[in-house]
Amino acid sequence: MAPLAPDAAKLPRRVLTQSVTTQPLDAQLQALETQTLALYRSDLTRNSDTADALLARLGIDDPEAAAFLRRDTLARTLFEGRAGKMVQAITEGGHLKELVARSPSAAAEQFSTHFSRLVISRDAIGLTARSEQARLATQTKLGSGTIESSLFAAADDSRLPDAVTVQLAELFATDIDFRRDLKRGDTFTVLYEALTADGEPVAWNQASGRVLAAQFINGGKTHDAVWFQQTQVSGKTQGAYFGLDGRSKTRMFLASPMAFSRVTSGFSMRFHPVLQSWRRHLGVDYGAPIGAPVRAVGEGVVEFAGWQNGYGNIVIVKHAGERETRYAHLSRIDARRGQRLQQGDSIGAVGATGWATGPHLHFEFRVRDENVDPMTIARASEVLTIAPASRNRFSELAQTARTQLAVAPSGSEARFE
Repeated sequence: MAPLAPDAAKLPRRVLTQSVTTQPLDAQLQALETQTLALYRSDLTRNSDTADALLARLGIDDPEAAAFLRRDTLARTLFEGRAGKMVQAITEGGHLKELVARSPSAAAEQFSTHFSRLVISRDAIGLTARSEQARLATQTKLGSGTIESSLFAAADDSRLPDAVTVQLAELFATDIDFRRDLKRGDTFTVLYEALTADGEPVAWNQASGRVLAAQFINGGKTHDAVWFQQTQVSGKTQGAYFGLDGRSKTRMFLASPMAFSRVTSGFSMRFHPVLQSWRRHLGVDYGAPIGAPVRAVGEGVVEFAGWQNGYGNIVIVKHAGERETRYAHLSRIDARRGQRLQQGDSIGAVGATGWATGPHLHFEFRVRDENVDPMTIARASEVLTIAPASRNRFSELAQTARTQLAVAPSGSEARFE
């Protein structure tokens, strides 16, 4: 075969010459000697960390700093509590100049708004430590993925925080039955707030911000949602999720009494593990560890809270329209008889009381004393509408969200400016 490229030896050549004036090498070396070189290293704390182990991982050989981390009361908090604190160290000549550790706020009510900053610095006198609370900032990120086995596996592949994945599942829970309807090849795209501490993405998954917009394509059918805040007649601002067509995603009843969890027995026939016979299962069982929180699916009044035979610890809530929900096998009850509950309020915690062969929540929904499939009820009604005065603003927001969601390639995560 004859080569298609021309003979390189016959190609024209051009030589460019340029004179460059430089300072003498000795002068450059002397100038460099007067400059101080600061090195930055970052890492996360580990359960097995000691002062020496952490500093060695950060490339710091400083016995004085190691002794200070062991001796100082405030500095020792770096190794207390949960691992995963974000540590950034600045060194000069191998010695510690400053170490900053960022971790979740110690106050539970500020967990999603603030973070703790521990600063250990060296001055002319020596090393000092101080601790302070600082406000988290937000970045908007765009992520997407394709279902191969499960939602959480696809979200992990796309590096989405677990808290965002849970919000995504909750958002479309009344549109998609994730235990039956999820199919290989389904895709999702989500625009969400990523919280940052001093410009660094936080390493604790629970401290993720709100999902701003999302799209889920399930079996060829597209479901979408966007967060929208509108001003009510009272003057208060109320936010909720709506489809891009303006239909509310907020329902009178949640699809599940637990955040996204594994369903072990649905509303159907099953072989009863205790009675050893086939019986109609008149509720839904959610597999979860003991202590997992259980919430009220809708507004109502507690009619009963206590022990009931095979149900074990159970809470029964009465809702409007002769409707009733039951939460059984609880390890802990957080509600009392006569208490008025709002949607999402705590009922108790998952347990294995009564006729339970393992830790799980048994949930029932009854209408006029007849058991019905909870998913059917959850899909039945919507409770919020967009006020006419807010329609134009919502249309603009929906169009922007549609454009943003359309630019994400599958299986990616990117910062969105």
